[in-house]
Amino acid sequence: MAVTHECDFPPEARTKPQITASVIDSDGLTAAEIDAAVRESLAERRTIYSLDADLLADLRPDLILTQELCEVCAIGPDLVLQAVRALPAAPQVVSLEPHTLRAVLDSIRTVGALTGTDDRAARVMSDLEARLSSVAAAVSGRPVQRVLTMEWVDPVFVGGHWVPDMVAAAGGEDVLGRSGEPSREVTWQDIVDADPDIIIAMPCGFGLERSAMELQRAALPAEWHGLRAVREGRVYVVDGSSYFNRPGPRLVDGVEITATILHPEANSGGRPGAFGRFEGRVGAV
Repeated sequence: MAVTHECDFPPEARTKPQITASVIDSDGLTAAEIDAAVRESLAERRTIYSLDADLLADLRPDLILTQELCEVCAIGPDLVLQAVRALPAAPQVVSLEPHTLRAVLDSIRTVGALTGTDDRAARVMSDLEARLSSVAAAVSGRPVQRVLTMEWVDPVFVGGHWVPDMVAAAGGEDVLGRSGEPSREVTWQDIVDADPDIIIAMPCGFGLERSAMELQRAALPAEWHGLRAVREGRVYVVDGSSYFNRPGPRLVDGVEITATILHPEANSGGRPGAFGRFEGRVGAV
């Protein structure tokens, strides 16, 4: 069994051989510099990742899970299929393409079927559905908060795909994100016109500390300080990599985190099954 270089949960994933690597060393680069490097690499190589074909041949996998959702988020199927063609025995290659929160949850059942773990997948699904129902009950009837989700801070990209669904599930409205569609770059005039009640920064691929640092050193224009959310001190930074950017079970943690931000008055104080227990993973700026 092998994983990508970004597979870090559960912790055991870090002990597995890593079959991919990034061609961009983002350490020390600002968000704007990373964006420029990604655009250049995609233009020249059509990818920002490399695949260890020799390791793939040594492992002789029966099943490969890949994706076509985003060429920036993970290695694409073209590179995978190119490597697979060189193998003596072709494994099953399945591309997972969840564009919404519902589709992400359904993909758990798909992976369960592919790996012969249907019962385990069903238990995971049942738990996640119960947690979402708990959040829905907690935020029901409360004022809908208008939210800007920043999936990149310089330039600004707003969250797409499942992120608007997560905001809606937490009792909010994503003012610029579009459910089921890719994240997209927006202008500062777009943001000014939307004038959100709350801003949540969730830079793709970054944890909480790095996300906070990138927001603080981003080239934010004068218009930033005039936004309602900024004036009222309702700007938050979250661990996007763990709970928002990647399509997996922890998106439900992200819904609970978002509900804590949007409706702190509904926080149940950390009772089992309640979203208040995730308050420590939120940072206000």
